[in-house]
Amino acid sequence: MDKKTGKHNHNNSNDNNWNHDRDQDLIKNGTGTGNMHNEADISGKRIFWVTSLNALITITEIIGGLLSGSLALLSDAMHNLSDTAAVATSYFAHRIARRPVDDRRSYGYRRAEILAAFVNSAVLLSMLAFLIVEAVKRLWAPQRIDGALMIIVAVVGLAANLLSVLLLEKHSHDSLNIRSSYLHLISDTVSSVGVLAGGIIINIWGLFWLDPVITILISLYILKKTWDILKKATGILMQSSAPIDNNAAVRDIKAVKAVKNVHHVHTWMSDEKTAYFEAHIEMEDMPLSEAEKVYGEIECLLKERYGVSHVTLQAETGECCGNHDCNA
Repeated sequence: MDKKTGKHNHNNSNDNNWNHDRDQDLIKNGTGTGNMHNEADISGKRIFWVTSLNALITITEIIGGLLSGSLALLSDAMHNLSDTAAVATSYFAHRIARRPVDDRRSYGYRRAEILAAFVNSAVLLSMLAFLIVEAVKRLWAPQRIDGALMIIVAVVGLAANLLSVLLLEKHSHDSLNIRSSYLHLISDTVSSVGVLAGGIIINIWGLFWLDPVITILISLYILKKTWDILKKATGILMQSSAPIDNNAAVRDIKAVKAVKNVHHVHTWMSDEKTAYFEAHIEMEDMPLSEAEKVYGEIECLLKERYGVSHVTLQAETGECCGNHDCNA
């Protein structure tokens, strides 16, 4: 706690920085946290192959879609493209986020993932809009589709997606980041099954109108996921409030012994998992050693009950310092 300003940050930054430097040295030397380093390397290799496989699927489906005239293949290619970006972004953002804070980026590099998600989602939405417009046009004037080529490309896509799922299945249990990518790939596999089924039906019965229908269904499904990501990324970049019930949190803090009032409450997110909470706490006049105990109780409350990652509190015993004339 700063005796002059009354500000208190219960992040134990000095200890955390020392621990971080120690862990980095141990990782570098292959001791202590070597298992964590090996796990990151294995994940990196698997992510490389998963990304490569999905890039291959995307290219194959784009070429196959153009040659066969199938919009469904093109929409599935966009699906794979978005998830390829999601898988790669998850890994590289994880690597970037491990960089220590510096003088220019006191919050670190956590928002690298959010920026990438925002750009990827915005680009994908424009692609989906084009595909949906084209699909609607084809509903009124169906075009001949090469069903056999559509089936071949869909089988390649399905096989590559299944292999990607198997590559990530093990690590999906250990990492939330990898698990999200794993779920993306499962949705890709289901999408490929739909395209394959459509290709078989078109090849047997010649129902060419089914291709734009599949395209619209896949595009709407991706649109929903993409719009959710875009909204979330925009909210974080605009420093919208964290998904915390502020009123309930304030009530719980006021219930802590020696706390008289809580105001100037602000919450925000640096990424999709890291929530920040700051507030002015009006307290009874007490020694600093006693105030520390109150701070600790409030911090534990916010972390355990509301999932807050970082807590910054400013103590007051009377009028809020924000109302003072700083030039006085």
